[in-house]
Amino acid sequence: MSPEKMAYMANQIATFFRSQPEAGRVEGIAAHLGDFWEPRMLEQLYTHIDGGAAGLDPLVIEAAKHVQQAKAA
Repeated sequence: MSPEKMAYMANQIATFFRSQPEAGRVEGIAAHLGDFWEPRMLEQLYTHIDGGAAGLDPLVIEAAKHVQQAKAA
């Protein structure tokens, strides 16, 4: 998948969760990514973040870190 398409999809998730209470936004995005994104999509997201995270919503970046840490534990 192109980095632009991946960023668009991730940002759509963040847009939805912006309508939720602030305290649960990052956790909600992380749960969605962890539950519905396959491992290769997550790896592409992590690589994109490591490369500068161009075009990604800051909530997505934070949520991806949560997912990555949870999967490492």
